[in-house]
Amino acid sequence: MASYRGHLAFASALGFVTGGVAVSMCGFSATAGVMAAVIVTIGGLLPDLDSQSGVPVRELFGLAAVFVPLLLLQRISDSTLSADEKFLFMGGMYATIRYGLSRVFKRMTVHRGMFHSIPAMLIAGELIFLAYQNPVLRIRVLLGVATMIGFFSHLLLDEIYSVDFRGLTFKPNHYAGSAIKFWSPSFYASTLTWIVLGLLSWASWAEFVHHTEVLRANLLPTSLHDIM
Repeated sequence: MASYRGHLAFASALGFVTGGVAVSMCGFSATAGVMAAVIVTIGGLLPDLDSQSGVPVRELFGLAAVFVPLLLLQRISDSTLSADEKFLFMGGMYATIRYGLSRVFKRMTVHRGMFHSIPAMLIAGELIFLAYQNPVLRIRVLLGVATMIGFFSHLLLDEIYSVDFRGLTFKPNHYAGSAIKFWSPSFYASTLTWIVLGLLSWASWAEFVHHTEVLRANLLPTSLHDIM
């Protein structure tokens, strides 16, 4: 199994490449490219949230406690809450994620469970797509895909490290096949994961359709006066 630092180094390099491709080949701004690079790096660490070691969990939940409120900043700013209420809400969100959610998550998950899986990768990408409020849909899609790229890099690296390449034969260890999977030995965890994925996929599709309809309505003329 790859180390925490190994995943960080690999995801950082992959994030640099992803951001560069987004800017040079896909027409995104430099800011969007940097955001994509950061998201890939974070996504490459996300599967370690189910680690039994205290260091990855503490660092990742500390990062999530800061990062999630920033993703929701636009939605919070557009709300009807007062300035003091917004401040308290963001502070409460930080404390909930940093101290409350981390304990609940650690009790409910097992290492190399469904959080190390393809459905979990899709869930992570869709959550970023739904959480990040931006009028430019393609930027939201970019960040969602970047999350999944980073997440998959972690799963792939774990699978590579689960095989002994010494000699002329490949010898898998007991971790082989436990990262890139669609189902785990736990029926309840697997079923719940797929249910969550289904709900988020429906919400993501609805968001995509709504955004497309709004964009189309803004581009099409509504009367003869608009045409002339």
